[in-house]
Amino acid sequence: MAPTLRPRPAVPGSRILAYGAARGDLVVPNDDLVGPIDSSDEWIRQRTGIITRTRASSEVGVQDLAEQAGQEALERSGIDIDELDAIIVSTISFPYATPSLATLLAGKLGRPDLIAYDISAACAGFCYGIGQADALVRSGAARNVLVIGAEKLSDFVSPTDRSISFLLGDGAGAAVVGASEEPLIGPTVWGSGSENWETIRMTGSLLDFRDGKTEWPTLEQDGRTVFRWAVWHTAKKIREALEQSGLTTDDIDVFVPHQANMRIIDELVKQLKLPEDVVIARDIATTGNTSAASVPLAVHRLIEEGAATSGDVVVQFGFGAGLAYAGQVVVLP
Repeated sequence: MAPTLRPRPAVPGSRILAYGAARGDLVVPNDDLVGPIDSSDEWIRQRTGIITRTRASSEVGVQDLAEQAGQEALERSGIDIDELDAIIVSTISFPYATPSLATLLAGKLGRPDLIAYDISAACAGFCYGIGQADALVRSGAARNVLVIGAEKLSDFVSPTDRSISFLLGDGAGAAVVGASEEPLIGPTVWGSGSENWETIRMTGSLLDFRDGKTEWPTLEQDGRTVFRWAVWHTAKKIREALEQSGLTTDDIDVFVPHQANMRIIDELVKQLKLPEDVVIARDIATTGNTSAASVPLAVHRLIEEGAATSGDVVVQFGFGAGLAYAGQVVVLP
């Protein structure tokens, strides 16, 4: 007879204890970018809603942004560093294929023994991380998990690209997830639309770059395809996240979609028919699109400005390259 294995002690639910944030140290207005793409400040504002974006100077790496955001989230969470069991980092811009950024940060945070790993889900990455952290905590595999979305996308921008380069910014957002006596993080709705795999892509592979077949790979996209997919597909999945949490749009206090484009945000609000009193995150106007960092940065800003408060019901949803998507309902700490 096979032995009976001892199960881990599961907990009823999980919750977000605190958020942290770090933005690039440079404020880059549209006028600084329009020359190489033969455009204008007015065109960028009308097409994207972006007025400025934050980018990091050359001496600031994605690891520095991630560490700053993670430290703030930990400090605000009230937990002791010894109570942290895992760190999950979502990034597509850490310049090393291995080791992971998460293992580097574990050492910098004073806990080199942590469960630590990176995930690559681009703009959906933070919500992927929250879904994984929720599962780790509820299963008893970890007491507290630090989730970070961190990007320095300016390292992968071509100043002459008209499809995506002027959208992108640098930053990091973080959250600490811990146990709760009731579920304060709803079921994660996630997946991918891989039939559109090439709609957000690199201009070449690192092997092509090594072999001299291409210049340094940068980001580009098929904007129209992404726009249509983001609006119609994402609205459907957001409704699923609400349904799986037992809620409707009338229960939402705050809506935080990926900060990809102001027009996409506006269309999602229309598609979902959100009540007028719902607070809508529009961090993209002054931060830009920071991929995996965009959702936590937007939530953090709303909290700091007092537009979102403790106990608010938030729908957060990320979508991007892959085309990966993920989101959930959370209750603010």
